[in-house]
Amino acid sequence: MNTASREPMSSIVAPAKLLTVVQLIPAMHAGGAERSTLEIARALVQAGHRSVVISAGGRLVEQLLAEGSEHVTLDLGRKSLRTLTRLGALRQKLHAIRPDIVHARSRLPAWMGWWSIKGMTPRPHFMTTVHGLNSPGRYSAILLRGERVIAVSQTLRDYVLSHYRWLEPSRVRVIPRGIDPAAFPYGHRPDDAWQKCFFAEYPDLAGAPLLTLPGRGTRLKGHHDAIELLANLKRRGIEARLLLLGVIEPGREAYLAELHDLIRQRGITNQVVLTPPRDDIRDIYAVSSLILQLSNQPESFGRTVIEALSLCRPVLGYAHGGVGELLAELYPAGRVPPRDRERLIERAAELLRVAPPISPLQSYRLADMQRATLALYEEVAAG
Repeated sequence: MNTASREPMSSIVAPAKLLTVVQLIPAMHAGGAERSTLEIARALVQAGHRSVVISAGGRLVEQLLAEGSEHVTLDLGRKSLRTLTRLGALRQKLHAIRPDIVHARSRLPAWMGWWSIKGMTPRPHFMTTVHGLNSPGRYSAILLRGERVIAVSQTLRDYVLSHYRWLEPSRVRVIPRGIDPAAFPYGHRPDDAWQKCFFAEYPDLAGAPLLTLPGRGTRLKGHHDAIELLANLKRRGIEARLLLLGVIEPGREAYLAELHDLIRQRGITNQVVLTPPRDDIRDIYAVSSLILQLSNQPESFGRTVIEALSLCRPVLGYAHGGVGELLAELYPAGRVPPRDRERLIERAAELLRVAPPISPLQSYRLADMQRATLALYEEVAAG
């Protein structure tokens, strides 16, 4: 099942001027920045604007095209000198497209876009989104050069303003990511057919409470902590299962072997499942007893937190960065100090026994994010 958001944009007033907006991103595989690119592209099309995405391609391109955007395949995100040879191709593409706005969502594509629009007449407006807590320095500073800079959380806005003292605060706008409540409906339960199919595919996940940690195959996401958590729960006599959702990705073979070794060492081979990214995350969350957010470094936002809470599923996460910001506001019972594995075990046991009630979400809606971003495009174009 594809749970991509389809929240209507009909409440947006028709724009005074139709725009051509080009979004630059390394690829369209999976991840928060990629999903935001897709969601803003959809909103642009629904509002009558022209939407173009330039990337190396990926699994989300088919949906992007189906929803009315255009896609230009050009690898701008590979950290290699060869990428610089594509500068001429990008400049040529932008001259042909004649965008009103170039919106960069990653550092190397931002540098490529910045250089490409120099000398263009008329010169497109340049905007950026800071999606992550990047190491401060000249390379990262390009994402603060936009006429407007979108930060996806207050945590991230505070971070960039503290590290780049020359950055005018008025240029940095907080536009949190949002989810479609219709795509993650409160109290949703998947039908019997889906559950039968899912547990037939992954029989090791049946028969005990399911802990799900969604995240790419990178050490940042805290897979090791999740594995240790399951092993410690087992030692305490608490039966559970663990799903590492989305961890299987091309090029991550060495990391996956490391995780499999740890799982074997802890004696929980039959209680853990690793999968590639899936489109039925709504149903997976809905059958999970606990959603984990255990990034070992602060993250800028924490989209899985609001997706799970929107479904009325409890979340357990480290209280730092954007995840800590969201949990403090929406589900304080799910916060634990970063890297405090003992407290993590205790809180997991408590939530598996009796989780505090979760109220329906009244904020962090996709339509709010789309509306605010399009309004910012129009503000920049008018300026």
